[in-house]
Amino acid sequence: MTELEVVEVVPHRLHMLRFPIGQAYLWRDGEALTLVDAGHAGAADAIEGAVRSLGLRPERLERIVLTHCHRDHVGAAGELAARWGARIVAHRLDAPVIRGEEPVPEPVLLDWELPLYAHGLTIPQAPPTRVDQEVEDGERLPFGDGAVIVHAPGHTPGSVAVHLPEHGVLFTGDCVAGVGRVMPGVFNVDRDQALASFRRLADLAPSVACFGHGDPVTTAAADTLRSAAASA
Repeated sequence: MTELEVVEVVPHRLHMLRFPIGQAYLWRDGEALTLVDAGHAGAADAIEGAVRSLGLRPERLERIVLTHCHRDHVGAAGELAARWGARIVAHRLDAPVIRGEEPVPEPVLLDWELPLYAHGLTIPQAPPTRVDQEVEDGERLPFGDGAVIVHAPGHTPGSVAVHLPEHGVLFTGDCVAGVGRVMPGVFNVDRDQALASFRRLADLAPSVACFGHGDPVTTAAADTLRSAAASA
């Protein structure tokens, strides 16, 4: 059974689903549910169990928004969508990789990233997964009172963040990490582009910042992101 910890981030609205490597986020609009990222292959049962543990119904899962094409974010999306009819959303540039039509783009690794990257490859490979909706920068999705897609390339060409301006919540994907401290994400295909994306996300000044890896920041998030971006 996949290990999964459920952590409340915003009361009655947002929970983090934390796996041994990486995490997903469950957003609630009443009974309607949106998942931002989907964990690794084989995690569908654990995610469904987490939804039920919160007193919610997995059949109300309307969409799964994938921040990028990596295996620890895409893995369970196809199985969850097949079970419950959710639509899978991803950026146009990463969609062919998610569908298995193109290879996963290779990162340019720094020396200290090499052992971390090798460890990440122990996560099960994501199966080819359908993408129902390809999005671009600035598009809005109908959850969170208007979710805005923010193209944040650099980690992968089609990496996105998801901004809920009405709630001050920002899902950064792997553009930003919060492991120990807030910092640029690792394993980037283009580090300069990733840093530019980091600065763009910091300018959104969220009150809650949710990362693909590491604990969310729920106090002084705007100042924390700006400081980290300025020193990166």
